[in-house]
Amino acid sequence: MAEAQRFDIVVVGAGIAGSALAAALSGKGLAIALVEAQSLQRPELPPERNLQHFDPRVSAITPRSKSLLEGLGAWEAIASYRQCAYRHMTVWDAEGTGGIEFDCADVNAPALGHIVENRAIVSALLGCIGGSADITTFAETRLQDCSHDETAAVTRVQLEDGVVLEADLLVAADGAMSRVRDMLQFTTREWDYGHRAIVTTAQVEHSHQETCWQRFLTSGPLAFLPLPGEGDHHYCSIVWSVQDDLSEHLMELDDDAFSGELESAIEGRLGSVLGCSRRFAFPLRQRHAVDYVQAGVALVADAAHTIHPLAGQGINLGLQDVAVLAEEILAGHARGLSPGQLAVLRRYQRRRKGENLLMMAAMDGFKALFEQQGLPLRWLRNAGMRSVGQMGPLKQQLIRRAMGVG
Repeated sequence: MAEAQRFDIVVVGAGIAGSALAAALSGKGLAIALVEAQSLQRPELPPERNLQHFDPRVSAITPRSKSLLEGLGAWEAIASYRQCAYRHMTVWDAEGTGGIEFDCADVNAPALGHIVENRAIVSALLGCIGGSADITTFAETRLQDCSHDETAAVTRVQLEDGVVLEADLLVAADGAMSRVRDMLQFTTREWDYGHRAIVTTAQVEHSHQETCWQRFLTSGPLAFLPLPGEGDHHYCSIVWSVQDDLSEHLMELDDDAFSGELESAIEGRLGSVLGCSRRFAFPLRQRHAVDYVQAGVALVADAAHTIHPLAGQGINLGLQDVAVLAEEILAGHARGLSPGQLAVLRRYQRRRKGENLLMMAAMDGFKALFEQQGLPLRWLRNAGMRSVGQMGPLKQQLIRRAMGVG
């Protein structure tokens, strides 16, 4: 075995969460390694605004997450490329007359959030860490093995290219199918939703009005998320969660037929759907690690928890994991504590696990509620949405919670 290279922290996964954590820890007197199976070249950001040049993967960034990205120095690059603030949300039930409107004016905020292409976030974060002398990158090499040596209080990582790393702390930021989580035998609770999320970009006839449009159908929620347009060309990012059998049918349609289905499903709220980009579908699965930490190891973001995308909270929960873990590591470091000590890591788990579970339970409750087709439940559901819309303080609290500032 090759001689090990020594670091304070090894982060596996250089997506949004992993790159953000490396950036948050940089410049604080720690030696950091960032490991990524793919290239670490910054993604190309095409300037064109048309169906073929938007990233189909987008995130609804809350003001809380935006503040974190600003603090890391990433938001300026994101904003100078492109993003779309959304100032309003319109949500309604396909099986009735219930609906609710949320507006940033209700809480005296400039926006409820921003829709950002994922590659723009990754590019900005990689730009932040690119010149950092305390971050060593290992790209285009996969994790082969990892283990924790309790006697030496060190975690060892072996890469497929033969490189061996040792660290006080190994952080798994390697996504929902985390190899670190599996290799170190973290227990998870998980189940399939029986749904797939279809994502694409749509060109629509009318302006989206800086609004997120979401319709709850019995087959699953459909969201039209605003993207920056150009002149009379209006675009939305589509996230359509549908039952598995329906997703197969929708994915087999040609572009014109699929556009027609989209237009019908959103009830023509934005006029005609003029076209769509290439579609992607991925299975939806609920997953939550029973523990986020072991001695010398921590899970963040999708490696620790995955959530139904109906409210777009997954990336925001992950970024708050990053913010809290960085805070606890740096607070412990200031007191002379190793970042891999359980006393440090358990503080992170205590601060994040409850909030994540609460959001996951709320999303599961919404999903289950809107799948019910019985007339009494449909009536209560619609009446409840109308009532919440008329209750100012409660609606304001819901808005602040969704923005991450409540």
